[in-house]
Amino acid sequence: MSKIGVMICGHGSRSEEAVAEFAALEIELAKRFPEYPVEYGFLEFATPIIRTGLDALRDQGVDHILAVPGMLFSANHVKNDIASVLNEYEANNPGLEIGYARALDIDPKMLQAAEARIRAALETAGGDISMEDTLLMVVGRDTSDPDANSEINKIGRMLWEGIGFGWAEICYSGVTFPLVAPGLEHAVKLGYKRIVVFPYFLFTGILVDRIYSITDEIAAQNPDIDFIKVDYLNDHPRVLDTFEERVRGILDGDNNMNCQLCKYREQIVGFEDHQGLPQMSHHHHVEGIGTGDAGDEAPDHNLSHDQTHDHSHDQTHGDDGGHGHHHAPHPHADHPHGPGKRNPEAAE
Repeated sequence: MSKIGVMICGHGSRSEEAVAEFAALEIELAKRFPEYPVEYGFLEFATPIIRTGLDALRDQGVDHILAVPGMLFSANHVKNDIASVLNEYEANNPGLEIGYARALDIDPKMLQAAEARIRAALETAGGDISMEDTLLMVVGRDTSDPDANSEINKIGRMLWEGIGFGWAEICYSGVTFPLVAPGLEHAVKLGYKRIVVFPYFLFTGILVDRIYSITDEIAAQNPDIDFIKVDYLNDHPRVLDTFEERVRGILDGDNNMNCQLCKYREQIVGFEDHQGLPQMSHHHHVEGIGTGDAGDEAPDHNLSHDQTHDHSHDQTHGDDGGHGHHHAPHPHADHPHGPGKRNPEAAE
């Protein structure tokens, strides 16, 4: 009889607070799976890395791993990077089976968690500004995958209509457009008395800090508008419910991703040349770097800076900005409201 274990696969961050929040997620999910050992690991910039978590499960006698991506949407990291790490590990360990869950994606429970964060912020802010005079700005953690980016628009629409805001806008944290600053600059022109800025992120990190900082800057320039900063999703109970459902969905066969709009499987408008790109991870050089002492898991630090960062990147990526590895470029990276124009640092 096989022994089952659960593996939570995160992106990783240079932010120690973000890493701590992810570690807390593992503790909470372990409570929901008392029958299984639970481990976690990161793709890059933090320890333990994914391979370490997989090793820990294997060393406990686990031969069937239920791996879940600790990410909101099925974009490059979920479709390629984490999948590649898991496939390679399974191939190198005969007799071990790894099932891979789909990402959290759009789910009623995730929308309920988002609503709770927004309503809590509104209640704290108080005041007599009506919902009809309030604009919701949903900020997505974007990628160069248009399918994943489009999900933020749907979430924004559902929260707008469901809660009853006067209007809603969407912007993104770094890869696609509009970015946060031009998005808010546009929003202030619409005449609403209050703007609610909601980072639709799982955990804190450099990007969330940047979103709040930019919001403060735009608010200072527009003192006649009431700006409210909403907490990100983090460990809301409904988020944990969704994670649990994704893991159990592997055993139930409910773990298929949407492939009809995947730019790697179909020719999507503007991304036609991305179809058929190989499934591979680009993160080996940054596994374990970023927080604390990476120990034996870190790459060789005797390498020169150029040796460890010589593969190009066309725009901001992940939680820490442009960190040097290459993905297929966004076809409109130089859009007037995109990272190349509005956030040159991120595009380096």
